[in-house]
Amino acid sequence: MSHTLPTHVTLVEVGPRDGLQNEKQAVPAAVKIELVHRLQAAGLREIEVTSFVSPKWVPQMADNAEVMAGVQRQAGVRYAVLTPNMQGWQAAALTQPDEIVVFGAASEAFSQRNINCSIAESIERFAPVVAAARAAGVKVRGAISCAVGCPYEGDIAPERVALVARLMKEIGVAHVGVADTIGVGTPRRVQKALEAALLHYPINEVSGHFHDTYGQALSNVYASLEVGISTFDTSVSGLGGCPYAKGATGNVATEDVVYLLHGLGISTGINLDALIDAGAFVRDALGQPNGSRVARAVLAKRAG
Repeated sequence: MSHTLPTHVTLVEVGPRDGLQNEKQAVPAAVKIELVHRLQAAGLREIEVTSFVSPKWVPQMADNAEVMAGVQRQAGVRYAVLTPNMQGWQAAALTQPDEIVVFGAASEAFSQRNINCSIAESIERFAPVVAAARAAGVKVRGAISCAVGCPYEGDIAPERVALVARLMKEIGVAHVGVADTIGVGTPRRVQKALEAALLHYPINEVSGHFHDTYGQALSNVYASLEVGISTFDTSVSGLGGCPYAKGATGNVATEDVVYLLHGLGISTGINLDALIDAGAFVRDALGQPNGSRVARAVLAKRAG
């Protein structure tokens, strides 16, 4: 375990994709595009914009090409999309993403329920996608879902995370995210899951992705910093959830993580006030309360 915390942390903003895909109400493409513009204006340099999946399964993402076309790209910002199969990659490639994301699970049961195949089959399915993306010069990131707990299997052993990380490495995935998809992780368990991924990937190619179902996400971010992890997936205003896990809340709010990191003297390159405005914008568009505690506190203070 590292004794010095990273001096700079990169946040991968997943709200436009991972956050909005769980919304039941249709979100106009214009709102999604404006959200991306506000996020990059706030200083975010890695944004997961949309996903190229069957609209039958995720109708919210049916406007993926329109959203990618509508985003005014900024130099120095990386735009990522989720591509679960070759059909998704072929559609995504036309929009010229900087990075694609594939996702496997550390839980056999979750893999079956979520993508209707075994872990081994999911890796086989991703292999041609990864090869095609790499041939096109597009970086591939892999997400390891249910890395500490599964709604069907319960606790997940770190060895399962190591297995999936090894399989992803073997097919050419450049970076892996260790994801506590249902938010059941606690600091020590999260550290063990990260250490399992680090058996196969260098420290700068492993990230953390923590949902806040049990209120542990910020603690898990700090525990990850102690291991030396310096990249995290976060979701503006805490957007999101998991359709396959009852009660799972959104990914940890970007605003809350930025507040924590800045308080630790860790740089992010993000303007917290502009970020809070971006979160307030999307929640207003959805007609929902803000899911970030920091945003709620700052907005109340402003109003006062």
